[in-house]
Amino acid sequence: MRKIIISVIAGILVIGGSIYGAKLIVASKENRRPQPKKIVKTVFVDTVKNGMVSIKVPANGNLIAKNRVELYAEVQGVFRKGSQLFKTGQEYRKGQTLIRIDASEYYASVQSAKSNLYNLVTSIMPDLQLDYPQHFSKWQNYLANFDLEKTTPKLPKIDSDKEKFFITGRGIYTSYYNVKNLEQRLAKYAIAAPFEGILTEALVTEGTLVRVGQKLGEFIKTGTYELEVAIGKTYADFLKIGKEVKLSNLDKTQSYTGKVVRINGRVDQATQTITAFIEVKGANLKEGQYLEANLNAKNEPNAIEVDRALLTENDQIYVVRDSILDVIDVLPVYFSDKKVVLKNVPEGETIVSKPVAGAYAGMLVKVFGSEITEKAGK
Repeated sequence: MRKIIISVIAGILVIGGSIYGAKLIVASKENRRPQPKKIVKTVFVDTVKNGMVSIKVPANGNLIAKNRVELYAEVQGVFRKGSQLFKTGQEYRKGQTLIRIDASEYYASVQSAKSNLYNLVTSIMPDLQLDYPQHFSKWQNYLANFDLEKTTPKLPKIDSDKEKFFITGRGIYTSYYNVKNLEQRLAKYAIAAPFEGILTEALVTEGTLVRVGQKLGEFIKTGTYELEVAIGKTYADFLKIGKEVKLSNLDKTQSYTGKVVRINGRVDQATQTITAFIEVKGANLKEGQYLEANLNAKNEPNAIEVDRALLTENDQIYVVRDSILDVIDVLPVYFSDKKVVLKNVPEGETIVSKPVAGAYAGMLVKVFGSEITEKAGK
């Protein structure tokens, strides 16, 4: 019995000691816990000054040469070497031969036809002198100016119906127009540069057999290009032909001035955009170069421009009133990638100029620079 009593007393003592020790531990932790400090965030502010805000619509695209010629063969033959190599990047002056196809065989047939015409006109001269002596001199002058090495001269003007019937009956008109047709085709064996430019694509080399309809290359005029951009239909009414546009390269290291030269009259159904073409000139520009454009769409009066991050989902922005954050309703009228144009912002209002993490209406804040001002005042 005595042992039982001793065991019970010992158990009670152990339990009591454990409870007392736990209380000491809990009490010691509570004493070491620091008191939380009240944090007042510093905010950056601006004073509202409403004014005229220029709304610029950003666009971009690649340059395309305004004057471009795709070279195709209309005749067949062997491509012959010219004064310059037919290679990509080769520059040509206006009128300089780009492509020359061997036309020796065809040239012989043209000369044969011209000789037949000359013989035919010569054969009518005796009859013309006897029957129509008044027309003899002009046809004699025609033969005198006829040169087989030059383009066939135009036939003399017919002065009467009798002369017309006589010339037609001898087949001179048929022979003449047959020669002119052959000369026109002979001219297609050589392709001349329509303007001063550069060869951007060469698909044949010297000695290649060229076939009818085969593409030979591309030739562009340097210095004048067009930028094709897509503009939202909302701003289509503000686009005008002749309006100047500021352009820049991707690195913002070079700037150019272009002007709107054409506007497509159809809205793209998929993107709801309108295509505008901007002409730009520059000696250092290249076809395919990427440029960015800022089109002056309109000027919005009594408005301000701020970062998009300052506008909340409910079309509100934060203001500071007596070191406390508050919100006001605003009217956004234009959004760009990083900016938003706002209206209905009270003049002289102090607004937050940089986003504040965890901001809410009624939050206690400190305006950046206010401490320096207070110390200077003291």
